[in-house]
Amino acid sequence: MAAPVTFAVVAAVALVALCGGGGARAQDMDNEWARNRGFYGGTGGGVGGGLLPQSDVDLLEFPLNLEYLEAEFFCWSALGYGLDGIDASLTGGGPAPVGAQTAALTPFVRDIATQFCYQEVGHLRAIKQNVKGFPRPLLDISAANFGKIVETAMNTTLDPPFNPYENSLNFLLASYIIPYVGLTGYVGANPRLLTRQARKLVAGLLGVESAQDAVIRALLYEHGLSRVASYGVGVAELTAHISELRNVLGRKGVKDEGLVVAPGQGPEGQTVGNIIAGDRFSLAYDRTPEEILGVVYGSGDPAKAGGFFPQGADGRIARAFIA
Repeated sequence: MAAPVTFAVVAAVALVALCGGGGARAQDMDNEWARNRGFYGGTGGGVGGGLLPQSDVDLLEFPLNLEYLEAEFFCWSALGYGLDGIDASLTGGGPAPVGAQTAALTPFVRDIATQFCYQEVGHLRAIKQNVKGFPRPLLDISAANFGKIVETAMNTTLDPPFNPYENSLNFLLASYIIPYVGLTGYVGANPRLLTRQARKLVAGLLGVESAQDAVIRALLYEHGLSRVASYGVGVAELTAHISELRNVLGRKGVKDEGLVVAPGQGPEGQTVGNIIAGDRFSLAYDRTPEEILGVVYGSGDPAKAGGFFPQGADGRIARAFIA
């Protein structure tokens, strides 16, 4: 009986060696294998905490550009200060946004904008727990920039100029311009992601971005026939102009729709009301980083910075177009 016991003890010791000190060496070998094949670890504490391939890192870092933009616009509009006043570490030392100011909002809309603000702060934290990211790029959220976008969409000069900070309706129309672009980017990124960790993160981000867009569209839909200031155009009509402009700048056909569409183009061809944009199967549209850059730059060209990003967006994907 002594021999089997001795064998068992030796086997146990060997097993401990393999799972203990030997396990650490095996982990080192796994990490080296990953590094040699373009895999990089996150910063820890995220939804997965594992190694991410470079392609996933790039696709997760790119939307930081839009998240920075949304966070600064919503926070400044609602609170009168942005990321620097909430958690300056999230900015990475990037420049302060241009033209930011407090919006004249009703208590109801200010409450919604405040919630959106802190949701975007959470999105920045979530992404940066999984990838290193980059500092906040220079953002132009001035009234003049929003006014230029609206004038371009309507193909006319407005007097007085459109000001997103002037009242709640204008703020909601300006909000219509931003989150939808980000959600189409998440839809486009999802099938290109390789890891469960990255897909789970994007699914969570997409869910909230889509909900924000739905809230904005629902509030605007209620005012669909209301006139915007003294411009002689209704809310629904203006959203259609903005959506068409984004389709033109995206250069990939119809991936955007206003609050009202032509007969036969609503869900199942049964409605002209279009409170949520979707394709003929009522599925969300997708956009590539190239399309998104063309839209947010206002140039239709991912290599020509401008619009919300005067010096261009950041991250490997965005920089590759300008390099």
